[in-house]
Amino acid sequence: MAGRIAFLLACLFLLPTAHAELSESKRVMIQELFPKATVIDEKLSGFPVYPVYQLQELLGYAYESADLSRLQGFAGKPIQMLIGLDTRGRFTGVRVLEHHEPVFLHGLGEQPLFDFVDQYVGRSLREQILVDTSNSKRTGKDPEGNVVHFDGVSKATVSVLIINDTVLSSALKVARAKLEGFSQATPTRARPDFFEPLSWQQLVDRGYLGHWQLTPEKLEQVLGRPLSDYPDAPEPLPGKPFIELFYGYVNSPMVGRNLLGPEGYAQLLEKAGDNARILAVMSRGPFGHLSEDFVPASAPDRLGMIQNNLALELRDLNMFGGSIRLQADSIPDFAQQTLFRVGGNAGFNPGADATLRLNVELARNHLMVDRAALDVPVAFPDELFETVAVAPLPEQTRPPVWIGLWKERWWQISLLISGLVALTVFFAKQRLLSRHPALVRRFRWGFLFFTLFFIGFYAQGQLSVVNIYTLLLAVRDGFSLDVFLLDPILFILWTYTFITLFIWGRGLFCGWLCPFGALQEVAAWLGEKLKFPQIKVPERWHRWLILLKYPILLGLVGTAFYSLTLAEQLAEVEPFKTSITLLFVRYWPFVVYAVGLLVAGMFIHKFYCRYLCPLGAGLAVLGRLRLFSWLDRVELCGNPCQHCKNECGINAIRKDGRVDYDECIQCLECVVILNAEDQCIDKRLLNRKRERQANILATDAG
Repeated sequence: MAGRIAFLLACLFLLPTAHAELSESKRVMIQELFPKATVIDEKLSGFPVYPVYQLQELLGYAYESADLSRLQGFAGKPIQMLIGLDTRGRFTGVRVLEHHEPVFLHGLGEQPLFDFVDQYVGRSLREQILVDTSNSKRTGKDPEGNVVHFDGVSKATVSVLIINDTVLSSALKVARAKLEGFSQATPTRARPDFFEPLSWQQLVDRGYLGHWQLTPEKLEQVLGRPLSDYPDAPEPLPGKPFIELFYGYVNSPMVGRNLLGPEGYAQLLEKAGDNARILAVMSRGPFGHLSEDFVPASAPDRLGMIQNNLALELRDLNMFGGSIRLQADSIPDFAQQTLFRVGGNAGFNPGADATLRLNVELARNHLMVDRAALDVPVAFPDELFETVAVAPLPEQTRPPVWIGLWKERWWQISLLISGLVALTVFFAKQRLLSRHPALVRRFRWGFLFFTLFFIGFYAQGQLSVVNIYTLLLAVRDGFSLDVFLLDPILFILWTYTFITLFIWGRGLFCGWLCPFGALQEVAAWLGEKLKFPQIKVPERWHRWLILLKYPILLGLVGTAFYSLTLAEQLAEVEPFKTSITLLFVRYWPFVVYAVGLLVAGMFIHKFYCRYLCPLGAGLAVLGRLRLFSWLDRVELCGNPCQHCKNECGINAIRKDGRVDYDECIQCLECVVILNAEDQCIDKRLLNRKRERQANILATDAG
């Protein structure tokens, strides 16, 4: 007792000096992560964590994510967090220290971000944490299992996936370095030359395929009640198991080539990639390893995997079919068969022991559900594997975050690319198509609605000046393409816009692919229908006002190099986040500003685009490098004919008839006029000349 009292007194006297380097604010946050803490040590010199004690008992470690993970956020900067991890590998909490995610700072607000990270409290590294990006508000069904679903954040999918990856990958490094039971076994890989033709039964007998079954009696023992208490429980045949599982490591030629055949095996490895670790799982019986509502290419709810006390990710490859199918000699029939990619943040060592966890849920009634988590030991014979001298860390071999995002949004990507192809063909054939004014106008309005509702409101594909200075900062701080691949819609749009800048100039984006620009077109049309007076800005004032957007652009880019936070605040000059991202559901001054710009556009055509848009200014600068000035002009354009200039709503045609490509939005109205026999003065005069010549010839012939 005397020794403990002396220790406490020493702690009290030493705390003010021993922890001088630990700021008081950080100490308070760590204390919140570990409420029972009495001692918080300095950051260790050999490994960047803060040990936390209750008296002499180690409670766990607090650490800053930036010390262990440099994964960049959507804004191109890491999301810095303070994370608590106890000695059993459970999260005691996560606190956001600093971030630059625009959707939280100047959009949704930070509360959804804080609510998201609060979900980590009490969760364990032994669990497979999956972030729901479908807004289905799905949560983990089995608290005893190892699959946990976190609610994502609508309109912030990229940010929360990066947060999840950062939290898990950094926690794994801490667990492996500091916690007992989480160390990695000697890394192994499948022996590429170990193969002989074997039948199904020979694979099972030699242990190359694992076999496990659950009898009804064993399940009743685990549940503590008979299966008859569960009205919807599947009934096995007399003397048959409730579920019978077979599983094998497909990367091993001994298993993969015998299961799938040489052609199927080679095709699978080619499609899955060199770093894929693939587990085949087959089941038969009334209860399968996949639930009835399982979605192909996703993670299963009923089945999980653990190795070294860490949860592994199982994800269906969805590749059975065609030449990839089970075809081993004497193979039995299975109710379900799946090829799973195994890995995630923890990585998978195929030659080390692991555990499959089968989660069984049975409902007694509509209110009461009983759950059982059953462990299936996984250990394959050593002769299948060889030791790897120097193995890359799991975080170096697992697929980047963006790959999953692209797969998840495949149909949006397909629809966007189809739209861009149609737009490209239309522009390539514009001289031919512009002879049909009704067709041009229908296509233009149809595409504007596609841009507004699909690209903008649904797919959130609004480009922003923020993307420009994020790129410039990335070039300065160390460019990584992975950051820009996180949002496939924005990446495709930026790539397309950048390429077409050198062909048609900035107008293709500004006039056809900008969701807020499309919204302004709708506002202008509505203003005309409501018979609002259409204000024509005097030419002299117009030429001065169109220059305003360039100093705005320079100010934003310059500020970004001084203070990214300030630049993000000043970027609110763009109404895109308020109108397109948040659908006007925001603090009222932002809504008033965005609506005010649209109202101004009902009187002055595309007021914001013409005079204020810094994104348009940036694109106009690059657009000067275009290869073609493809909008035809004729000798009478501007001298004396002013018809195109008078009809140009954005006033991008000068008095002398020249097209101002820095301002043109490629609406093609002037092209339609130029090809119209009854509108272009050049063609009207030419037709009159032809008529006079025809009349003269007719008179002479008479």
